[in-house]
Amino acid sequence: MIANALDAALGIDAPSEDMITGVLDTVQPTLEYLGTIAFAISGALVAGRKRMDISGVVVLGAIVAVGGGTIRDVLLDREVFWVVDPAFLAVGVITALLSIPAFHIASVRLKRVYWLVQAFDAFGMALFVVAGTNIAIDAGANQVAAAAIGVISGIGGGIIRDVLAAEIPTVMVGGRLYLTAALAGAIVYLGLLQFEIAAVYVLWIPIIIILTLRYVSLRFGIGLPTFAIERDDDPE
Repeated sequence: MIANALDAALGIDAPSEDMITGVLDTVQPTLEYLGTIAFAISGALVAGRKRMDISGVVVLGAIVAVGGGTIRDVLLDREVFWVVDPAFLAVGVITALLSIPAFHIASVRLKRVYWLVQAFDAFGMALFVVAGTNIAIDAGANQVAAAAIGVISGIGGGIIRDVLAAEIPTVMVGGRLYLTAALAGAIVYLGLLQFEIAAVYVLWIPIIIILTLRYVSLRFGIGLPTFAIERDDDPE
């Protein structure tokens, strides 16, 4: 409120929702590139854990890198972002390839791979949730649809990665805050658009919330209740 009062005294107009989304549109490519890199690294790490060859590392890293954004664009009936700008796909491929010598030199052991995958996955998810929600709003989606598309954009790459690696997607198991964190970030982003605050806060607060929820969940084992049916090893 102090900032708004100061702006009013100086004759500066408070930022409107359109102004905020306009500012965020200018950083949209940066968000997508950073998210692409993060997801490509997470895909390459999973490929290494599964002992895939170089082609497997490239394919998994690249597909994961652009997977969530691809689903987002198909749902919004817009041109797929990496088709319009193939540099995104190239960044995914190059990042996956560079991950091989980088993690070899760093002597990354299998027991550390899980945490590294989760770290890069969380970063990529946070960036794509905000970017996806913003794109959906620009495309004319209502707030419910925008939140859903933002979440799908954020978790889509991770789901594709786990399916291709023959694992149950992380979003569905473990009782950790994964989809919940993505949804919280999308809702907070949409909520902040309703207030007259600087675009930098609208951008970074949801990202920080998503990363914080993921860290707290993984670090302290906090999550949703797990539904389990006891096995009957001796059915009659």
